Amino acid sequence: MGIARQSSKAVAEITVTGTVKSEQGLPLSGASVKLVGHTSGTSTDSQGHFSISVPNKGGRLVISYVGYEDYYVNVTKSNANHLDITLKLKSEQADSVVVIGYGTMKKKDLTGAITSIRPDKIAEDNPKTVQDILRGTAGVTVGLDGSAKSGGTIRIRGQRSVYSAGGHNDPLLILDGVIFYGELSEINPDDIAQIDILKDASAAAIYGAKSANGVIIISTKKGKMGKPRINMTSNIGLTTMGANRRVFSPEGYLKYRQDWYTEASYGVNKTTGKYEPYQGEVAAGKQGYYELPTSSMLDHYGITIDQWRDYTTNADDASDNEIWARRLMMRGTTLTNYLKGKSFDWYDHSFREGVNQDHNLSVSGASQRMSYYLSVGYLSNQGVVQGDNYRAIRSNLKVDGKITNWLDISANINFQDRSDGNIAVDWGKQITTNSPFADYKDDDGNLVVHPMGDEITANKGYNFDFDKQYMSLERGYTVINSIFTAKVKLPFNITYSFNVAPRYQWYYNHYFTSSEHPDWIATTHGADRGNGKRFDWTLNNTINWSKAFAEKHQVKLTLVQEAEERKSWFDEIKARNILPSDALGFHETANGDPLYSSFSTTDSHETADALLARLFYSYDNRYMLTSSVRRDGYSAFGTSNPRATFYSIALAWTFTNEKFFHWTPLNSGKLRVSYGQNGNRSLADPYIALANLANGTGTQGYVDPSGNYIQYYYLRIDRMANPNLQWEKTTAYNVGLGRVNK
Repeated sequence: MGIARQSSKAVAEITVTGTVKSEQGLPLSGASVKLVGHTSGTSTDSQGHFSISVPNKGGRLVISYVGYEDYYVNVTKSNANHLDITLKLKSEQADSVVVIGYGTMKKKDLTGAITSIRPDKIAEDNPKTVQDILRGTAGVTVGLDGSAKSGGTIRIRGQRSVYSAGGHNDPLLILDGVIFYGELSEINPDDIAQIDILKDASAAAIYGAKSANGVIIISTKKGKMGKPRINMTSNIGLTTMGANRRVFSPEGYLKYRQDWYTEASYGVNKTTGKYEPYQGEVAAGKQGYYELPTSSMLDHYGITIDQWRDYTTNADDASDNEIWARRLMMRGTTLTNYLKGKSFDWYDHSFREGVNQDHNLSVSGASQRMSYYLSVGYLSNQGVVQGDNYRAIRSNLKVDGKITNWLDISANINFQDRSDGNIAVDWGKQITTNSPFADYKDDDGNLVVHPMGDEITANKGYNFDFDKQYMSLERGYTVINSIFTAKVKLPFNITYSFNVAPRYQWYYNHYFTSSEHPDWIATTHGADRGNGKRFDWTLNNTINWSKAFAEKHQVKLTLVQEAEERKSWFDEIKARNILPSDALGFHETANGDPLYSSFSTTDSHETADALLARLFYSYDNRYMLTSSVRRDGYSAFGTSNPRATFYSIALAWTFTNEKFFHWTPLNSGKLRVSYGQNGNRSLADPYIALANLANGTGTQGYVDPSGNYIQYYYLRIDRMANPNLQWEKTTAYNVGLGRVNK
């Protein structure tokens, strides 16, 4: 009986295969394929292929992908072998969902200026950083950063403030619904599903005191229905100089020195009355003094080679090249190398072609009750500057569970361990202080400490490779960013959400410069050991209520209570004049001389809270209103102004939904008008409103029983308290016209 049932089931199903592509013919990876009326489903692989079992009698499949219109197809035995399916982009994605802060909304209902970056664009661009995803977005300016870490500053609709310290002009970052205090480098672009950018004041005002520079909302990927999917991406590329602005070649360097000294000799020729060279300084009356003697030069000035030589007192065996070089003030090493025809390209030795590697692996899947997404990535970048390196290991775990019909929970844990411990060449110093005739290595192949020569007093040159032998650096961060969410469906179409997002960061900076270096003294060089940690948390309680009535009216209400806290600690010791030797580098700080060493500690503590409300009303999909009010409090502001209130209102009219509008080439047209207030609380010092005590110039001290001299500084007030310090506010009026043509 059991065998018969299994055999019956086997012949009662057919396997349907197919490929899902975009209108441009590109495969759509991760598209959902479901059998209508059943729970079974699958998703496409990286090539857009899928395979799904349906009953022997056939069925109806629905294929869906974010940003595209759903596609329905009837399947039977006759067409089950292979389906070629092309999905069409939604018209301006009017029905696509946009994250607007503490909730979502269909794009057709928006009243503010919000830009969404679709998943397919993110996948096609193959970005290296989050900034790469944002490049080319209207109203968003992304700077270029040629370092190994890469990235670049982000500005939404320009710079809002002349005050720039403390990231004062940076946009607010939101990750999966909560404030993100980390760096964008902590977010793997491969884990991003969608980015929404709130650009105008009315859209961003929901974030009140932190939104003056716009808001970037990042949503990460989730598992999709079907079998577990394993994705692997591997990218290897080169970083090269955008433009080579080379310094002088050996020949160009000699011409530069000749022109420099010749220019200084210009004056009025008392005989001709003209402004000519060789009228002043040591070259007065000595035509061709700074020029290499050639027959044409001698004929030009009407002098002989002996006359040219007799301008200076020279050694008996001095060649004309040596005489000329000495007049150009070349001495010692550079003179010797010039006469030998020996030169070195310091420019090429300061820059390189950097090799970049980015490898990512993800595993994801979903069932009716749970979805999961796990990824790990390794990033290794080399900048174009020698010694500029960056390494990061990133991982993300996201689990969503449907516990009951009324309770959903989720956890998102992001991990990063990155190393910023690179000692890069000071290329500006190396290519401008070293002559092309400066030494890199001596005749025995040893690196030279003074490329321009030991006999030079003013500029002995700079050799990075020599200095690096006496330096070491270990610097890095370990970060765990987590988000825990619970969502409860209540009666009367009310949804309650609870989010808490703790973030931990550990930081270390171990730097050593050895006094064994010929030019570095022990009292100013040694070991620096710094260690710090940071703990932040954000908590919000959100209530959303929506109601549609009388067929044409739609109302949505959002109420939020939010609280946050940030704490940081940093301790650093600087050991100098380490005795008897600094051979152990930054691993030895206890034997530093107390007279030249120091210990410092810094900590900070900030708190903030907020209450806000937002109301959305739509009539007949034609007229829309969004209004919000937010009350913020922040510990860094003065006692007279610890809180501030921010308002916004926005109106929109979808004129293409009017009965009188019949122009078919225009799919959707909307007129928007908005007003909003935003605040900016980004301060470099969270205690700037308080008076500050600092060391004065006076000292006193005593000798302890062990014979050590203990010295104290008098205290002074270097900053008065400012109880009136308050939010920087921006007020904006916006008018916008949106349209989509067929």
